[in-house]
Amino acid sequence: MSAEIVIRRTRLGDYVGYGAAFAELAERAVEPNPAMSPATVAAARVLVPDDRIVILTAWRSEALGSESLVGIWALRRQRDWRSGFTPILAAPLVPVYEVSSAPVLDRDNAEDIALALLRHLAASRDLPKTLALPLLSVEGPGFRALQEACRVTGSGLTTFETWQRPVMIAQPGDGAERYLRRALGSSYKKRMQQFRAIARNGVVSFQRKRRQAAGEAFETFLALEAAGWKGEGATAIACLPDDAAYFHRLVELFAEQDALQLDTLLLDGKPMAMGLLVESGNTRQFLKIAYDETQARHSPGRALTIAMLQADFMETPPAFFDSGAGDGVDPGTYVWGERRTMANVIIAIGSAIPGPAQVAALARMWLRRLRNRHQSAKRR
Repeated sequence: MSAEIVIRRTRLGDYVGYGAAFAELAERAVEPNPAMSPATVAAARVLVPDDRIVILTAWRSEALGSESLVGIWALRRQRDWRSGFTPILAAPLVPVYEVSSAPVLDRDNAEDIALALLRHLAASRDLPKTLALPLLSVEGPGFRALQEACRVTGSGLTTFETWQRPVMIAQPGDGAERYLRRALGSSYKKRMQQFRAIARNGVVSFQRKRRQAAGEAFETFLALEAAGWKGEGATAIACLPDDAAYFHRLVELFAEQDALQLDTLLLDGKPMAMGLLVESGNTRQFLKIAYDETQARHSPGRALTIAMLQADFMETPPAFFDSGAGDGVDPGTYVWGERRTMANVIIAIGSAIPGPAQVAALARMWLRRLRNRHQSAKRR
């Protein structure tokens, strides 16, 4: 039986106070997504004007006239070359740093909620009828719910660039060694020899920090990133005042909720590599990595991921770990053994006819392919 779902456009000022309700929903969600959390939305206000942020919340009627929060989708109004210079709605709010476009849907009524969201967008006169979802998983129950909603509403769902994102889904009985052997396969011996060889150059240690300690260690993360090529090119977070303000706010808010983690691999007490992670429900997302480029011979990024995985299995690993890897990243860079198919997706609500946004996405995809072929030819 279909549930009675009501969609409301929630004021931004109200939504940033939904922390407890969002946390409860994340525990019931078919696929938790920290990018939709009030903390992330509050931080995004540093980079995205308030009048461009649209918050859709889904509510299910309960007994005695009460309601429960069962869905959230934070969207951004956009009109630029990426949209074909036509108005669209996009998710996540800050795609350069956030790693998932998916709405958060209660597992018990995922299809009903997705359908209600699309119907609300179709009926809203002041909202664009095109959704740009550049970081959407195209497998699993959440995506199937969106697919079904598109079918019912006659909406066109088109995928453009696709890639394989490394993730971790531990199996019962897994420990660090068993998981790494399965994930790395024939390269297990070589990778672990490389990892252990770091200790020939000094004392190797690992630190995992949370809450205020993680927030304080974030300054070291910024300095480590700025010390490398990103600093030289002025693209490091510390070189970009607005981006730095966004991250400081994000770190502050997630630390307050004990949903922030900062992992560090050290050699003789000096950071070799650091990883910034956030959590929601049973999901942990890897947002950013920084590493000491003078230690490149040790593959510090891969070494950090091995140390992180070992630390995960000393505790209880997350049910789902998302590496956050984009479409330009070699999956073999990471040690997490499972893969999730990701795509740049555009949904034309109520229409199967391609529009300017689809044309722009197609042009972008082919330009990137031509660029990659040119770069490959130059390396030969």
